[in-house]
Amino acid sequence: MPEPHGGHTPPPPAAPTVVSSRAGEKGLKTGALGLVSSVAIGIASTAPAYSLAATLGIIVVGVGLQAPIITVLAFIPMLLIAYAYKELNASDPDCGTTFTWGARAFGPRTGWMGGWGIVIADIIVMANLAQIAGVYGFRLFGFDGLAESTAWTTVAGVVWIIVMTAICYVGIEISAALQRWLLCIEVVMLVLLSVTALVKVYGDHPPDTAVHISGSWFNPFEVSSTTAFTAGILAAVFIYWGWDTAVSVNEETEDAARTPGRAAVISTVLLLLIYALVSTSAQAFAGIGTEGIGLGNEDNAGDVLSSLGGAVFGSAGLGWFLTKLLIFMVLTSSAASTQTTILPTARTTFSMAAHRAVPRQFARVHPRHRTPTWSTVAMGLASIAFYVLLTAISGNVLADSIASVGLAIAFYYGLTGFACVWYYRRVLTRSVRDFVFKGLMPLLGGLLLLYFFCYGAFDVYADPDYGSTSIDLPLFGETGGVTVIGIGALLLGVVLMLVQWAVDGSWFRHPDVPVEAADPADAPRG
Repeated sequence: MPEPHGGHTPPPPAAPTVVSSRAGEKGLKTGALGLVSSVAIGIASTAPAYSLAATLGIIVVGVGLQAPIITVLAFIPMLLIAYAYKELNASDPDCGTTFTWGARAFGPRTGWMGGWGIVIADIIVMANLAQIAGVYGFRLFGFDGLAESTAWTTVAGVVWIIVMTAICYVGIEISAALQRWLLCIEVVMLVLLSVTALVKVYGDHPPDTAVHISGSWFNPFEVSSTTAFTAGILAAVFIYWGWDTAVSVNEETEDAARTPGRAAVISTVLLLLIYALVSTSAQAFAGIGTEGIGLGNEDNAGDVLSSLGGAVFGSAGLGWFLTKLLIFMVLTSSAASTQTTILPTARTTFSMAAHRAVPRQFARVHPRHRTPTWSTVAMGLASIAFYVLLTAISGNVLADSIASVGLAIAFYYGLTGFACVWYYRRVLTRSVRDFVFKGLMPLLGGLLLLYFFCYGAFDVYADPDYGSTSIDLPLFGETGGVTVIGIGALLLGVVLMLVQWAVDGSWFRHPDVPVEAADPADAPRG
């Protein structure tokens, strides 16, 4: 191309550019995160305070005094899958995670659906995170009337999504620094709440609701029925979801093949300790009664920490301040999780675009910030559209859509477990370590999540009386809205995959991620 007049070649435009599809070569800012930042992102992504506030009451209503052991047992499939992430990341640290690994193990169509599972789960949960952030923002400043207004909480939620999207757009290092500070506040407040509650329970003047801790709380065989047990586990799995964000930012992490996997495992273990402490102390202080601050009070099931904070800390002086700080902590928890929910989704669609599985525009990187541009903005816009649409339709539909996110979680986590086993199938007899960590643990995790998915989708959630809505389906009759929304969201992915195949099927016909198995000649990976 001839030079323009004047003999000077103009500088390249500052517009984002499309980059290589290979892991580590996509243009993201490599080496930006260390182990501490990765662990902080992994824990913050689960929003411990928000998750407990929204889920602990639901678990107690279902299983009673055995809520603490349910929160502990839900940790097991998460740890098993965390090891699947760790092992697969060691071989292929691609920010597409399940999308890339599913394609490598089972082919491009399975990989595409794995990526869609991540995207749809994150978009759905963003609606609830934004709503909680809006409600708690108003409560923090005493605007209880606005907190009860659907219109105002929706506006506030949209603002939160915009702010967190902007932070993710500006850079991964700023995101990580914010996460570290927010997480510190969150963990300190949860520990303070738990210790204060236990001191009062075993003090000279315990609250009327207090119940001393008993060994039966940690006996799963005390749960009244298999249905209650499974429903409790399904609800508790949600509180651990999100640690995989630490792996989705692998291409921006120091020692990309090792650090993200270690961060994922460490995150799940730390979450276990936090949840076991808070669930046990909260139950000891408030009991499981159906009135007042009792955890069995269905009026508080969606937010047990608000009522619990005032009772534990008091309403005057320092107690008033700590109660407000607790509200602020739940607010920052949901806000932090909003941010860390954008991160993995943006990087999943970014990787899918770099591999030509979705439109190539989503693979654009900001030339200065070195973050995904189209993918980050699109995640924010899609979340806003979904949130506003469902809020406008019905609060009940929004509630059931949030409940359905467990199906998407079980789908893509379980797929990752099976992908790990299949990809490493030729090396499982190489050593005991390979058999356990590459085979046995991921397989058990995948099977557990497959069971929970099937039981939840076709039994618990399909019950017309479960959740807030039901739909009369041809051939199936009256079906719970949670199942309809959850399965429908995954089937929507099949439709979109076929559309992408028709518009640009290069990924499906000639994928640049080959279907293969790990070579037994490779040295064992630590």
